[in-house]
Amino acid sequence: MAIASFARTGAVFVAAALIATPAFAGTCPAGKEGTNALAGAPTAPKGVTDTVIGSVDLGKEINVPDRQLRTRRLVVQPGGIVPVHSHVDRPALIYTLSGAITEYRSSCTVPIQHKAGDIAHESDGISHYWINHTKKPTVLLSSDVHHGQ
Repeated sequence: MAIASFARTGAVFVAAALIATPAFAGTCPAGKEGTNALAGAPTAPKGVTDTVIGSVDLGKEINVPDRQLRTRRLVVQPGGIVPVHSHVDRPALIYTLSGAITEYRSSCTVPIQHKAGDIAHESDGISHYWINHTKKPTVLLSSDVHHGQ
């Protein structure tokens, strides 16, 4: 009886872990990889609040001078835009905390949809921009390795 109960508990734990694990979004759908020139990409932010909520000086921590590991909270209002930018030498993970948002990426021929619970991986020199096409604010948590002050 104890073994069966333990097995059920383990199965419940594994199922909960799988449900709680965020989807690793931010990759281009299969067959849609390719160059996207991002023609007409917006170059100015619109309806975005960008707040640094924490940072670590990596020079002091792991001897990587002039770099910070930072986390920011971005709130993108309906119709809001995170303008085109590059991730050359600045890897990042973006977690969609709430809402939904569309990413336009230099390595994908179609827009990428992100919803609450998704994580986007940004590296390898990609360029991209984000637009909130929904009627509700979207909240993102961005953690990146940034050139510090």
